[in-house]
Amino acid sequence: MAMNVAQKLIKSHCVSGGGDVGAPLMLRIDQTLTQDATGTLAMLTLEALQLDRAKTEVSVQYVDHNLLQIDNLNAEDHLFLESACQRFGIWYSRPGNGISHVVHMERFGRPGASLLGSDSHTPAAGALCMLAIGAGGLDVALAIAGEPYSTTTPAIFGVELSGSLPEWVSAKDVILEMLRRHGVAGGVGRIIEYHGDGLRNLTAWDRHVIANMGAELGATTSIFPSDSVTRAFLEAQGRGQDWRELAAEPGCGYHQHDYIDLSKLEPLIAKPSSPGKVVAVREVQGEEIAQAYIGSSANPGWRDFAIAAEIVRDRMVPPGVSLDINPTSRQVLEMLISDGRLGALVAAGARVHQTGCNGCIGMGQAPAIGRNSLRTTPRNFPGRSGTEEDSVFLCSPETAAASALVGKITDPRTLGITYPPLRQPAIPPSSASLYEPPLAIEQARKVALVKGANITSLPHFDPLPDALTLPVLLKMRDDVSTDEILPAGAKALPYRSNLQKIADFSFERIDPSYVDHARAIGQPPGHAVIAGENYGQGSSREHAAAAPRYLGLRMVIAKSFARIHRQNLINYGILPLVFINEGDYDRLAVGDTLRVEDLRKTLANSDRILLRSANAAIEAHHDLTPDQVKVILAGGVVNFRRSNMNEEREGAVLTPAI
Repeated sequence: MAMNVAQKLIKSHCVSGGGDVGAPLMLRIDQTLTQDATGTLAMLTLEALQLDRAKTEVSVQYVDHNLLQIDNLNAEDHLFLESACQRFGIWYSRPGNGISHVVHMERFGRPGASLLGSDSHTPAAGALCMLAIGAGGLDVALAIAGEPYSTTTPAIFGVELSGSLPEWVSAKDVILEMLRRHGVAGGVGRIIEYHGDGLRNLTAWDRHVIANMGAELGATTSIFPSDSVTRAFLEAQGRGQDWRELAAEPGCGYHQHDYIDLSKLEPLIAKPSSPGKVVAVREVQGEEIAQAYIGSSANPGWRDFAIAAEIVRDRMVPPGVSLDINPTSRQVLEMLISDGRLGALVAAGARVHQTGCNGCIGMGQAPAIGRNSLRTTPRNFPGRSGTEEDSVFLCSPETAAASALVGKITDPRTLGITYPPLRQPAIPPSSASLYEPPLAIEQARKVALVKGANITSLPHFDPLPDALTLPVLLKMRDDVSTDEILPAGAKALPYRSNLQKIADFSFERIDPSYVDHARAIGQPPGHAVIAGENYGQGSSREHAAAAPRYLGLRMVIAKSFARIHRQNLINYGILPLVFINEGDYDRLAVGDTLRVEDLRKTLANSDRILLRSANAAIEAHHDLTPDQVKVILAGGVVNFRRSNMNEEREGAVLTPAI
C-alpha cells in the first residue's frame, strides 16, 4: 500500500502497536527538546529516576521563556538547568540564544527524525519533515532515559496546497485559514500533512509558521515533505549533509482531505480571545490599537521582521502605539543588524526586546486594559499576554506593521505602498561557544546539581485509593486552556521548579477561591473538577496537572480532553474521565459530592466507571491503556517507574566472577 509521509515516519519509529486509528502506539524518540518553563520538572524527574546519561541521539535544553530577571529566581533556575545538562549529557542553549523551536530548526533538526518536546509548539519542526510531537516534561524525561513515547495512532489529515500567495498575504494567513475552517479542535487525533504543487512556493520558515500553529488546531503534529526547499534551507545553515528526501508515494491516501488555493487567500486575523475566531482583516478594519507585536515562534524567520521593516521604513509609528520587536534567535538578530533592517525598525519608533518568547507567554510587553494588541504570536487565550482583561488579536507581520503605522487595524493592501521586494542576506556563522555540548561521561558523573532555595524536589504523591468521596470544586466551560488552569507570565513562572509555591496560582483565572477551598478539604479525601469540551487546550506545561494534584485533585470529568493535558493528568495520577452521556454535565454542580467504590479493580477490568452523587448516577469512561491504568493506580508515572526499577533490582541475578 502506498504511504504518505506521516505513515513513513510512524513506521520508521514504531516500537510496537500502530495499525488502526486510535490504537496504542509506541514511538522511538531520536531527539528531545526542553525549555526552561517545563525543563526544570523534566530535570528533577531525571534526578528522581537516577538517570546516568541521556540515551537519545540529541537532547537540548533551551532557556527562552523565563528571561525577565526581576529577582534571583530565574537566574538560579538557569544555573540549575545548566548543571543538569552537564550531569545528564544534554546540550545547553544559553539565555539569549533564541526560541527553542527556531534554534532547533537552525542547528539540530533533520528530516526523518523524531522529536519529543516539552512545549506544545514542538510540531514546528514538522517544517523539516520531522515527526515532532509536544508532550509534558515527564514524558520527555522518560524519552531522554531511553523509553519510547506512548500515544495513540493518529488519523492523517491531508491538506493539498496549490498556487502561490498574493502580495500582502503570508504563511500566517494560511494557518489562520485552517483555523477559520476547522476551529481549535479540528486537528485533534490527527497529523496534518501538507502536499501539492503550492509547497514549492513556501520557504522552510513559511512551513514553520504553519506547522507551529497546527497546535492551535489540536493536531498531534503537522508535517511537510523533505524536498528541494528543505535541502536549500539546510545547505544555507551549513548542514547540507543532514538532508534526505522524503515524499509521499504516488497513490497514497488520507483519512481526511482539504484543499487550499494559496492565490485566493486574503489577510486574516483572529479576534479575542481564541485562535479559532478568525475573520478577514477588512471586517475589523478601523478598530484602534495600542500595540503591534512582531516575533514569537509563530513568525520567527528573517523575512517576518524584514517585511515589517520595509513597511515602516522612513515612516514613524504614531503616538499611543507601541511597536514591539521580539527577535527569535541570535542568527535572525544578526541578519537584521547586518542588512540594516533593525535600524529601520528602530528609526520608525520600534522597541527592540531580547531574543526569546517574551510577551508571547506574558513575560513582559503586557498590554493596557481596554486597548487592542495585535500580535504575530500563536495564542490569544484570556490573560496569556500578562494582562487579565486583555484584548489580543493574532495576525501576520504585514497586518501588524501596517496597523502600527495607521494606529488602527489595517488591511495591508490598503496602505497604498508598493509591496516591498525582499532578498535574504547571507546567514552569519553561529558561535559554537554559545551552545554548550554534553560533557564526557566521566566528567559528567562528577557534576553536582546546582539548586537554589526555590528549587525543590518533586513531592511524593500517594497511590489511587480503592474508594473516593470527592467534592466538586469547579464546573468549567468548553475550551479551557492550560493558561487558565495555571498561568504563564512573570508572576507565576519563576516558581516553576517549586511545585508547592506555584500551586498557589492554580485556577486563579477561573475561581480565585479554588486554592483556599482545595487546601481546606485537603488530601485525603481530595476533590474533583468537571469541564466541557477540549479541556486543557494549549500549552504543554505539566504544572497545570501537577499543581492541582499537589492541592488534592484526584479526578477530572470532561466532555473531551486536549491530548497533551490528558497525558499530563495521567502522569501525575489524576484520573481523566469522559462523560458517556454529555447531558450528565448539566446534572452536576459545584458543591456536589461524587462517590466511587472498588475503583482499583474497576479500572483494571473495565473502561467504565460509575460515579454517584446525592441526586444522580453518572457513567463515565476512561480509554486508558493497560500501562496508563498502572500509572494511575501507582499515583503517577514517577511512582510507577520507581516501582519498576525496584523490581528490576530485586530480580537481578548476580553473576559470580570467574
